[in-house]
Amino acid sequence: MLADLSRAYALLEHDDELRAGVLFGHGEHFTAGLDLVDVAPALSAGAITYPEDGLDPWRLDYRWTKPVIAAAQGWCMTLGIELLLAADVRIAAEGTRFSQLEVRRGIYPFGGAPLRFWREAGWGNAMRWVLTGAEFDAVEAHRIGLVQQVTPDAATALAAARALATEIAEYSAPLGVRTILASAHRARDEGNAAAAERLVGDVTTLFGTADGAEGIQSFVERRKAKFTGR
Repeated sequence: MLADLSRAYALLEHDDELRAGVLFGHGEHFTAGLDLVDVAPALSAGAITYPEDGLDPWRLDYRWTKPVIAAAQGWCMTLGIELLLAADVRIAAEGTRFSQLEVRRGIYPFGGAPLRFWREAGWGNAMRWVLTGAEFDAVEAHRIGLVQQVTPDAATALAAARALATEIAEYSAPLGVRTILASAHRARDEGNAAAAERLVGDVTTLFGTADGAEGIQSFVERRKAKFTGR
């Protein structure tokens, strides 16, 4: 599954026709995490790898240029939470149950939670759940910012994720989306000052693109812009 997801993310990133992705799980649950009995030997040997034609499914190896919207339902545990944290916007069905329980199994979250959870939820909120491994619900996930929307059930969660991804794909300029993500990543990784230095230069570059010209023309003509990614 992780190999397939790795390749899917590589396809999303490298295919210029694709503008946004949706991450979801088929069936009753999003994921209960990895089977520790199955993966323990590889973890002990430090041998967790991904396909050569794929990208890290927890999106830790790359400054991503395409947004991902995630939808969760049922159980969302351990590395499943980290898959959510790797997405840009997260939606959960009302009955979703969360647990970052690695600490209760003698290990710790290695898919990015120590890096990301506190940024999304605040230090105290993140430490409460990461250090205890306790279970929490969708209401709490929404309160702390782990998810941005809670829907009545799994079907509506997926529909909401698809609708948001479609809105980005249909209405947002691809180069604008990439530049926004790059600026946000730069601020996160290098600090606000580094990102601020690029703001004017970035927008000047965008004004010089075909999509920049189309955006202005569509504003003048009061119509929906037709962006091409150029």
